[in-house]
Amino acid sequence: MSFQNIQDLDLSTFTPDRIRNFSVIAHIDHGKSTLSDRMLEITGTLSMRHKNEQFLDKLQVERERGITVKAQTASMFYEVDGIPYLLNLIDTPGHVDFSYEVSRSLYACQGALLLVDACQGVQAQTMANFYLAFEQGLTILPIINKIDMANADPDRINAELETLFDFEAENVLLASAKNGIGIEEILDAAVANIPAPQGSKDLPLKALLFDSWYDSYRGVICLISVKDGAIHRGDTISLAQSGTSYEVLELGLMYPDAQPTNALYPGQVGYLITGMKTVREARVGDTVYRAKKPVEPFPGFRPAKPMVFAGIFPVDTADFENLLDAIEKLTLNDASVSVHKQGSDALGVGFSCGFLGLLHMDVFRQRLEQEYDLAVIATAPSVRYEVLLNNGERITIERPSDFPDPTRIDTLFEPMINATIILPKQYVGNIMKLCSQRRGVQLSMDYLGEERIILKYSLPLNEVATDFYDQIKSLSSGYASFDYEEAGYQVSDLVKMDILLNGKPVDALSTIIHGQSAQTTGRDIAKRLRKLIPRQMFDVAIQAAIGSKILARENVSALRKNVTAKCYGGDITRKRKLLEKQKAGKKRMKQVGSVEVPQEAFLSILKK
Repeated sequence: MSFQNIQDLDLSTFTPDRIRNFSVIAHIDHGKSTLSDRMLEITGTLSMRHKNEQFLDKLQVERERGITVKAQTASMFYEVDGIPYLLNLIDTPGHVDFSYEVSRSLYACQGALLLVDACQGVQAQTMANFYLAFEQGLTILPIINKIDMANADPDRINAELETLFDFEAENVLLASAKNGIGIEEILDAAVANIPAPQGSKDLPLKALLFDSWYDSYRGVICLISVKDGAIHRGDTISLAQSGTSYEVLELGLMYPDAQPTNALYPGQVGYLITGMKTVREARVGDTVYRAKKPVEPFPGFRPAKPMVFAGIFPVDTADFENLLDAIEKLTLNDASVSVHKQGSDALGVGFSCGFLGLLHMDVFRQRLEQEYDLAVIATAPSVRYEVLLNNGERITIERPSDFPDPTRIDTLFEPMINATIILPKQYVGNIMKLCSQRRGVQLSMDYLGEERIILKYSLPLNEVATDFYDQIKSLSSGYASFDYEEAGYQVSDLVKMDILLNGKPVDALSTIIHGQSAQTTGRDIAKRLRKLIPRQMFDVAIQAAIGSKILARENVSALRKNVTAKCYGGDITRKRKLLEKQKAGKKRMKQVGSVEVPQEAFLSILKK
């Protein structure tokens, strides 16, 4: 059942009992977006022009990397026994760094399709997403995808699903999203098993604002899930958190792009345009109600806690205002990013941003460059530490520049995580060695079938925030999966390490690091800087230091002129005069000038 034009469709006939709202959740690269696209094709929502394209992954960064970054909503009409149903589908990300997108999307759903790869089986993020949906009381339909692959083993995956989640084999659906196998059975099961939303048309309007994005021409576009009442074009509505009122300029369904309708009714999910111009007006998790008819607001979403912090600075300082505008618009799309203004002696004025992980940070930087044509520098990632001072005060620090004087510090605390790693048993030795090197403590080791193992470790977040995920993939030939959750703070031996150039600290290269690895890291940075900094007319001393203690030192020797070749007849007096003049020039340069670190050097060190 499909419609070329749904503007004339009476959506009031789709009462809550004929509506199903569900998300597709899975580990990264298990086929969520492909399954979503096939469902849109089967229901006639996608035209022939869009078929066999990766439709729901709309961002350039998503198509380049082959991952879902932003949850996407689409509505479909599907008939079962001659009765049309309105299905609202939300395709969610699969990487651990975007779990906030998943949890937020689940608020607008009553069910979830849990997708598992028939070859890879249950992975770390599969478990994390299952528990996210389970905690919200959603009905979960297990699906084994990619059953047409040569090395698919549905029986083994069924056993894993039963062991971990108590799913019985007869309730697990088999499908191949790529080839369209089992798609209609999934839609039938969604209609039959996922509960209908609860709501009444006779109650006052109450809708949840669960997502939003910025459009250059229409301003802020909000995604809402209507619980009670109805919302019509031309209505005056208010938002609970701000109390500001707006006129409804346009609303409708994502079918799969925005299709205007006259109204939205209980249980329906759609978009709303009210002419909001600034990103601060549309707070995700807010409650929409009719003006002057307030209702009990939704509890809202639990705010995301940034795990990794980094500075973002424009390469050209004249681009600061453009960067400010771009970050404001991007944070509307991604509410999990925290932003504060920050200044740096080396890099100028920029922003200190908090992210959910390294991939999250990298994708955010890439979107700034691709979508807003900005050249930016991201500093080395750090995490949020806690410091107990001698006077009993407890403070948090996100940047090395905030590190207090060591004489004022009583105790330092670093954030910990509980990590879950699922991997084939032949790689266990490599991964356990890596975790031990990163100061990890093993919590448990369980077998998932005969060939795979679940490792659980307690790890410092600072050790995971660099290249830990890449190392796991490398050491396991790409077969291991990784997920983590916060585990509070733990007392630790932390120090602030500065990088000095001719005795002057470079704040952008300062780091907070564990005491036992400070010397090794300091030597590594000093050696790399020696190769990157061009020779000057004077010696450049590169030092890694903790307070007044020097951990490592490298020198970039000065340029020297070949004055002997220019001496007429080997005049020793003239040669001595030239050397003395050169020394005097170097001395003056040291007094009035400073070392200029090339941008390439900053980028190379900061990426490490």
